[in-house]
Amino acid sequence: MSIKNNRLTTAEYQENFTDIHPPFETNEAALIEANRCLFCYDPPCMKSCPTSINVPKFIKQITTENLKGSAHTIFSSNIMGAGCSKVCPVEKLCEGACVYNLMHETPIHIAKLQRYSTEKAMANNWQLFERKPSTGKRVAIIGAGPAGLSCAHTLSREGIDVTIYEKESKGGGLMTYGIAAYKVTPEFCQDEVNYITSVGGIDIKYNQELGKNISLDELQRNYDAIYLAFGVGLARQLEISGEHLEGVEDAIKFIYELRNNDYSKIAVGDKVAVIGMGMTAIDAATQAKRLGASDVTLVYRRTQDEMPCTDHELNIAKLDGCKIIWLASPKEIKGENGKVTQLVCDVMKLGEPDASGRRSPIVSGETFTLDVDMVIKAAGQMPFETLVNSNSFENNNGKITVKDKSATNQKGIFAGGDCVNGGREVVDAVQAGKDGAHSILKYILGSTYIEEPKSTFNN
Repeated sequence: MSIKNNRLTTAEYQENFTDIHPPFETNEAALIEANRCLFCYDPPCMKSCPTSINVPKFIKQITTENLKGSAHTIFSSNIMGAGCSKVCPVEKLCEGACVYNLMHETPIHIAKLQRYSTEKAMANNWQLFERKPSTGKRVAIIGAGPAGLSCAHTLSREGIDVTIYEKESKGGGLMTYGIAAYKVTPEFCQDEVNYITSVGGIDIKYNQELGKNISLDELQRNYDAIYLAFGVGLARQLEISGEHLEGVEDAIKFIYELRNNDYSKIAVGDKVAVIGMGMTAIDAATQAKRLGASDVTLVYRRTQDEMPCTDHELNIAKLDGCKIIWLASPKEIKGENGKVTQLVCDVMKLGEPDASGRRSPIVSGETFTLDVDMVIKAAGQMPFETLVNSNSFENNNGKITVKDKSATNQKGIFAGGDCVNGGREVVDAVQAGKDGAHSILKYILGSTYIEEPKSTFNN
């Protein structure tokens, strides 16, 4: 067993990392699917979307071949509607709420229809929003991920001049750096960032990190308000012996490398164990398999009933040939000559339910050993607690505390997205960005700012 590069041919890499959710092949196919929609009154699909996209309206607009109108309806609620159409866990959101499920029929392919409209808009560079004249007010945003970009777009449309400070060399946040390459390509992410900023009034300064290149004091002197959207990023450690052996990787770093390099240059083991069962763990496991690993095993300390990922995501891993071991927790990583060779795991069992009904895993006393040459840690990410505390923000174990959805304990500073909630879906971050923008607009424009009412469905 050994970690090495270039396990597959160029053609095999191309096939393994092709779009996992291909778009409609023809306009007719999109129209046929759109015409299945029942255009429900008080639509459950719209209610289940964190950004409240008016799903029946945008689908109705597709049926009348009003694609610009359809894209506008989507982007009005979710400026990252194109990206979300590829990465959202729609089976537990809009499509999971579709009334067809109650009839035991296939739900409307909402994400695919959303992709159809939004990609047309991006490909043709349709400018669907007109920026109001500049008010002279300036806002600094920390982080060019979904929350930051959503906030920036909402502010800019109202005539606010926005500067985003991003520590990476590209925008998009986890969309660009932390999601499987077969879901969204880096090229698409860059196109989406460019499309969002094309409204005008948004300047992104890359390779600028809070606490390193820029300070909060400096920003407070130069801007009317600040929005913090720097997410989470510190990988949660296993705190077991052998964790620092060669061949033990953090899932986010592993995926990050995939987003930045030629697939043939990514080192992957032959026998890989992935610790965790969230979306990131699934992405890491499936990509390890698609890079040429012969054996990939997901290890999770609870049962399938408690797993964070969806059944749909789990099935992707299973179809790729990944194995799953439930009720197992890593105890020790062994190695030879500084390289990982084995993963020792405790067999777990679930204890009695707590007040919330959740059953915590406890050690049963038995162990087992897996022969591995690579261990990928996907046990979650932690907030930037040191950064948060050093800037005197009220927080809960590093997660910034806010009131009224986005206001921090410091005047003129707002926050949202993963740095507040600890890590949710992209679509949740987009909504947080909108909420933050509305709070900022009320703060700097006062009574002159009137928030637009949410759209309602009409034919």
